[in-house]
Amino acid sequence: METTQTWHYGLVAEWWANFNTDGPEIEYFRRHVEQAPPVLDAGCGTGRLLVPWLQAGIDVDGCDASADMVALCREGARREGFEPTLFVQPLHVLDPPRRYGSIVACGVFGLGSTRAQDAEALRRLRAALEPGGTLLLDNQVPYSNTNQWPRWTKAGRDELPSDWLPAEPEWRAAEDGSEYSLQGQVLSFDPLDQSTQLVLRAQKRAGRELVAEEHRLSLRFYFRDELLLMLERAGFDSVRVEAGYTGAEPTANDDFLVYIARG
Repeated sequence: METTQTWHYGLVAEWWANFNTDGPEIEYFRRHVEQAPPVLDAGCGTGRLLVPWLQAGIDVDGCDASADMVALCREGARREGFEPTLFVQPLHVLDPPRRYGSIVACGVFGLGSTRAQDAEALRRLRAALEPGGTLLLDNQVPYSNTNQWPRWTKAGRDELPSDWLPAEPEWRAAEDGSEYSLQGQVLSFDPLDQSTQLVLRAQKRAGRELVAEEHRLSLRFYFRDELLLMLERAGFDSVRVEAGYTGAEPTANDDFLVYIARG
């Protein structure tokens, strides 16, 4: 299979490490996984979930398709006195060193992968669980983004590529004094494939030096019943769907859904 594409390297990985450090997902998933260790943070990034879980005493490993993200995750864990097991693997070739009581895939499904790779990823995640283990996977519904949803129409696609958002760089200061900005652009959309091609423009300035990078990535969209069928085909016995990070029953107004699948 082809290697998963990712934009989470270089300056984008540094931006994630500096600024993507909180969110309701951390505590929501922690309540689930702390009762069913060991845990795999599948798509751990720079450790947004993994490091707080280590601090809570949870036995957790991490993997990610980006070597840069894993390296930054390791640095962050070491600053807190931890040496977790971390490895570089995209989900569709997942082959971890042990099996897990629970696996969390937060913000990674459909990112930079093909439909066939996503189906294989679910099978690999199922195989990585201990008997009776649980996969917790979140996914943004296709109609949640007011900028993306009009692109499903021919008129919307004819307007692509989109303008940069934000239109001008918005700089954020990191702890070391350097500044970062991040802009996004939609290049194309394929409603039959339910995928879009995006580009991120990352910039960093430190003193008089300015560095800029542009990274391309695909994003694939899944509807609820479609993903439920994929989980069933991957071998999961039962699946419960919750409104994102609340534990409530989902409604049409929820932007994120969490799939809790039993192995």
